[in-house]
Amino acid sequence: MQFEGLIFDLDGTLADTMPAHYLAWREITQKHGLKFSEERFYSLGGVPTSRIFSILADEQGVSLDPGACAIEKEETFISYLSEVEPIQPVLDVVRENYDNVPMAVATGAMHWVMERILNQLDIHHYFTAFVSSEDTVRHKPFPDVFLEAARRLGVPAEKCCVYEDAQLGIEAGQAAGMHVVDVRDFHTPRRITAGA
Repeated sequence: MQFEGLIFDLDGTLADTMPAHYLAWREITQKHGLKFSEERFYSLGGVPTSRIFSILADEQGVSLDPGACAIEKEETFISYLSEVEPIQPVLDVVRENYDNVPMAVATGAMHWVMERILNQLDIHHYFTAFVSSEDTVRHKPFPDVFLEAARRLGVPAEKCCVYEDAQLGIEAGQAAGMHVVDVRDFHTPRRITAGA
């Protein structure tokens, strides 16, 4: 099938950011007295940072400001950004389709963090539409982020293909009626706590 629009998740799909994100999560959750295993971190891929802080705080009976903690965590993540590399097989797809098929980034990340990652990897120019956590009320596994990306590309949802690495994102792409490529089939991020 010839797709008329390609939509890419960012963290763990375009950029191998997940290890760096987990290092930042571990630092800030420990500081605030929260437990957050690497397994749980991956299971919540695609959920906005402030929402994860709310979930963890509610579960563990900790009082905190999710919005302030989210900013603290993202600022910590930025300090690890120099270690982040693109995920080459996905970047190859982007380069092959550049100038032929309109492409978007659709992420649960905050807009400013998305911009920093795309610019760090020098891949911002490949995309014509961007949707971040601030752009929709509902987030993955709801399809809103991908539907908004398709709308901004001017392409019907059913003619779009989504590249995703997280289960919630895959469910969101399927709920949007899009074809979904599971990046986990050819890329496994390095685990920080493997064998620890």
